[in-house]
Amino acid sequence: MASAEAAAWSSSSSLETDSAPVPETAGTAAAAAVVAAARMGPGAGVSKAALATKLLSLSGVFAVHKPKGPTSAELLNRLKEKLLAEAGMPSAELTKRKRQTLKIGHGGTLDSAARGVLVIGIGRGTKMLTSMLSGSKRYIAIGELGKATDTLDSTGKVTEEKPYDQITQEDIEGILQKFTGNIMQVPPLYSALKKDGQRLSTLMKRGEVVEAKPARPVTVYSLSLQKFQPPFFTLDVECGGGFYIRSLVSDIGKELSSCANVLELTRTKQGPFTLDEHALPEDKWTIDDIAQSLEHCSSLLPAELALKKPKPEDSQEHGLSCEYITLNETKGEDGEIKTC
Repeated sequence: MASAEAAAWSSSSSLETDSAPVPETAGTAAAAAVVAAARMGPGAGVSKAALATKLLSLSGVFAVHKPKGPTSAELLNRLKEKLLAEAGMPSAELTKRKRQTLKIGHGGTLDSAARGVLVIGIGRGTKMLTSMLSGSKRYIAIGELGKATDTLDSTGKVTEEKPYDQITQEDIEGILQKFTGNIMQVPPLYSALKKDGQRLSTLMKRGEVVEAKPARPVTVYSLSLQKFQPPFFTLDVECGGGFYIRSLVSDIGKELSSCANVLELTRTKQGPFTLDEHALPEDKWTIDDIAQSLEHCSSLLPAELALKKPKPEDSQEHGLSCEYITLNETKGEDGEIKTC
């Protein structure tokens, strides 16, 4: 995401944008409880105050495994609610105490129909997302020949059907070079790109007439055919920011004198984070598991992004509110760009 820019927005009316840096400790007694609980092991009881303190101390970047179904924003909200509940801070409590903002966000949106790596920033780690996500992304995409849809994937309405029986594995392999390197690509109409401040996908769902955005430069570092079992073909794609796998599969179908759409899409790598090694499944979305993941993933950070420990603040009772940050790739005046 060489040209990535941050787009921040609130998940609740309790957003605090001018909060102080998240402290590593919010009271000597609570910090001692965290240390004692760690020594006793995960099975020992831990006070909610200690868990809240530990949650507020989390800072860095980690990854979660996004399943098919929820949007990236919905998944982040689910993660946030689980952490607040574990710390004993349900939404009703947020307005009763002095609030301290828990910042949490994601970068590199995945469509709801896609699964795979979604990188999360927490605490001061939200400021690191743009830098951390400037690297390449890798996907495994299963395309279906013979059918075109309005969304360019299996969630959309079929708009065209063409024969594909004549297409061979050699035909597909022979055209992939045309889609490798620095190429021009037209983004899908169903996308997060904006017109007059509104997403094109929103306008399309309303039935409004939307013109396609002009082709723009994108980069494909590697592209290979992994499997071909007509009408299905599996691609391994490594690309840069602003690239749409859905457009790639559709363009491949057209190049083969047929049509195609994305049946399945999995992001296996985002920046330095991989699906197999770094992405936490939902049953690991706990304060302790995230703390361990942050420590494990710290080695992936460039030296200039290493977090400095903040100074502890005076002991006081803190409530939690959330600042919800979404980072999407942006380019010029086009608005947000989803890499899907």
